[in-house]
Amino acid sequence: MHAFDVLGDPVRRRILELLATGERPAGEVTEAIRAEFGISQPAVSQHLKVLRDHGFAKVRPEGTRRLYAVDDEGLRAVDAWLDQFRRFWNHHLDALATELARGRRRRRENP
Repeated sequence: MHAFDVLGDPVRRRILELLATGERPAGEVTEAIRAEFGISQPAVSQHLKVLRDHGFAKVRPEGTRRLYAVDDEGLRAVDAWLDQFRRFWNHHLDALATELARGRRRRRENP
């Protein structure tokens, strides 16, 4: 499965958003996803498995709990694929940085 196939699912994207804030217990992830999407615990577990199997999430056992966190392996694959397109937006970002610097300079010069 390609990285974008994994991320194409809104449930898996939301799980990653939750994990991006820090490590979370499986039960907490499950409850949040069930509340938002109305899917069963086994369905959430399946999404977590897909994320683990494709390098987007990692799990760490702690007693009886399973703690999930973002694994950057999958994100590096996405970043590598996007690299071929960066030239389309980098110059726009450079221009934005220039304009922001000009605005800050004007505010300092004319308080």
